[in-house]
Amino acid sequence: MTQQVTPARPQEATREEPATPGRPGGATGATGSALAAAAALVGEDPFRVAGTTYLSRLLVGTGKFASHQVMRDALIASGADIVTVALRRVDLSRAGEGDVLDFVPAGMTLLPNTSGALDAAEALRLARLGRAATGTGLVKLEVTPDPRTLAPDPIETLRAAELMVADGFTVLPYCSADPVLARRLEEAGCATVMPLGSWIGSNRGLRTRDAIEAIVETAGIPVVVDAGLGAPSDAAEAMEIGADAVLVNTAIAISADPVAMARAFALATLAGRLARLAGRARAGGATEASASSPLTGFLGSTSGSGAPSGGAV
Repeated sequence: MTQQVTPARPQEATREEPATPGRPGGATGATGSALAAAAALVGEDPFRVAGTTYLSRLLVGTGKFASHQVMRDALIASGADIVTVALRRVDLSRAGEGDVLDFVPAGMTLLPNTSGALDAAEALRLARLGRAATGTGLVKLEVTPDPRTLAPDPIETLRAAELMVADGFTVLPYCSADPVLARRLEEAGCATVMPLGSWIGSNRGLRTRDAIEAIVETAGIPVVVDAGLGAPSDAAEAMEIGADAVLVNTAIAISADPVAMARAFALATLAGRLARLAGRARAGGATEASASSPLTGFLGSTSGSGAPSGGAV
């Protein structure tokens, strides 16, 4: 069972309600009505991880921001419920003195990750340290021994997942977009699978689309696309093809305006999910068109030979 963690902070703060989907707050007029309606629809289609329900399907990371305050503002703007923090970046001896955890908004679920682990043993050690320090059994499993690509090691990732599940962790593993590995991780007891869209931090988008679609088709646990999403349109695409959620860090953190970009990703994630629920219309052939208005009828009867030959009206 997952649990929420509210890290110690220098002062108590109430988490603001940003004008984002799911928490329309400051939105007004037609836009506010659209967001409220969208939020209501999403509320009927909750995102569940290991028995816990979350409103937002956007997970956000905490690395690469220009400052902790910018990170905090972006997290609030994203409307995210889950935030991931690298255990190697946390200085627990400085809790309440300006460490990254002090800037995580109240009420967000903390997801410690094992970023930097080179093998299963090191990942397990980091996870245990994180659990002892934060009190949560949630862990984002990362085993990335190749410094050039930061590609997840499939063998060590599966081994670590088995060890962590046996040790009582709720495991969310970052993995390659491999349908066979995803199935093995699910069989090992993981709470989600988190296949990469492209290399970590590359902002190259959904380069693994076909493989992710194959994973979605057979997965019995949530599929969270993690790594490489570079623009809100990438998040929307991932959701449209059936991903249950997306995790974004670099694309938000290094943008010119991280707060605005966080809002954009929140909207795109919601739009993609709504599109998935709505059901996409069949795509036409490369040489096939279909007018959105009739080519005969009223216009033909009134304009004779001058009737339009096609297209929308």
